[in-house]
Amino acid sequence: MRRQMLCGASLAGLLLTAMAGSALAQATAVPSSRPQMALSFAPLVRADAPAVVNVYSKRMVRTQLDPFWSLFTGGGLARSRIEQSLGSGSIVRADGVILTNHHNIEGAQEIRVVTADRREWPAKVLLDDPRADLAVLKIDPKGEALPTIPIDAKGHPQVGDLVLAIGDPFGVGQTVTNGIVSALARSDVGINDYAFFIQTDAAINPGNSGGPLVDMKGDLIGVNTAILSSSGASAGVGFAIPAAMAQQVLDAALAGETQVVRPWLGARTQSLTAEMAQSFGMAAATGAVVSEVWPGGPAAEAGLQAGDVILSVDGASVDDAGALNYLIATRTPGDHASLKIRRGAATRFVSLPIARPRAVPPRDARTLKGENPLAGATVINLSPLTAQEEGVDPLAHGVIVTALGDGFAQRIGLRVGDIIRAVNGTPVETTATLAAILAGRPQGWALTIQRGDQMITARFGG
Repeated sequence: MRRQMLCGASLAGLLLTAMAGSALAQATAVPSSRPQMALSFAPLVRADAPAVVNVYSKRMVRTQLDPFWSLFTGGGLARSRIEQSLGSGSIVRADGVILTNHHNIEGAQEIRVVTADRREWPAKVLLDDPRADLAVLKIDPKGEALPTIPIDAKGHPQVGDLVLAIGDPFGVGQTVTNGIVSALARSDVGINDYAFFIQTDAAINPGNSGGPLVDMKGDLIGVNTAILSSSGASAGVGFAIPAAMAQQVLDAALAGETQVVRPWLGARTQSLTAEMAQSFGMAAATGAVVSEVWPGGPAAEAGLQAGDVILSVDGASVDDAGALNYLIATRTPGDHASLKIRRGAATRFVSLPIARPRAVPPRDARTLKGENPLAGATVINLSPLTAQEEGVDPLAHGVIVTALGDGFAQRIGLRVGDIIRAVNGTPVETTATLAAILAGRPQGWALTIQRGDQMITARFGG
């Protein structure tokens, strides 16, 4: 699988169904006459295409010319070069607010937007959300009301619905392709942390990333994000982030937030396997199994227990842990969700309070100093909130590295995202605990560090 800047796979000639004028109300009907077959997508394109933009970004990259020269220069010769990225986006507010993909602007020093009328605008980032692969940009139209595309965050697309993908594939200029919704709730494609994609066969290619997937009412129902392809070109399997997730990121940006804080379950879960399903006496391996519950969190308040299998959220099927993650993350804090669970041989419903994760313990950021292997590292306490912000297990405990300055920590190979579990056999629960251990200045150091799913033990001195 290759992740590409999106566009969609084409269905040229397939059921050009009723969608112009009064026919828009019958978009789900199968054409039954020659006049109906002659109808066009043109009215939808005329309405939405002016709100679709090109997003160009530039970033400076430094590379080593030749490792051979490091023998003589002590580090090799470095050369700077400019990398450019091309994507698409949608104007979602008349004052120049634009929705696109994170990977279109990742690491960019300069971002420019070209509107459909070929005007070029400098853009700034209002909010960048790598975990959802979404970003919100802003251009300044100086009082001019720009064309916009409406977002349908409450709709429920169905497999078989006709859709359009609009964007700029390969930089050739604005292009429209049509297809159908091929599948829903794709959560196992490994593209972002909240995978729950709309799959489409509307032709999508590099350059379409960030552009809109549009339904037959002209509403944005998804943000084109990736394709499944061995060649890099469309193979008829494209993925779009649902509008509900896009709306959540947009709302956070418009509220002035710099990060999206999403509701959490308050439990660790895993996808149900065939072996688990058999042991639970279930006919199909569908659902998410609760393995641990955070005391005092939403799951605990709902009465969830380890071993419960979550089958649905507000009637939406939970196929795996990824689907559950998305369904909870896109709910509104303060609401309640009805979870259908299986406990033993019986099924029941529980009411889950939708709440944001708490910052307990407080962040308490510290930059470590002194003569020790961790000097130069900046660490914070892990809490449900900081774990979500750092993209680690929401039930993780301990201290996580968030930055590295000059010092021993950088030289020994410590990385941002490493979780410091223990020093000299003493568990590290908080940054205060860690600072106290380091102040003891023992003769030697034994560090236990978690890096992803790997546990690393290293010794220094002594």
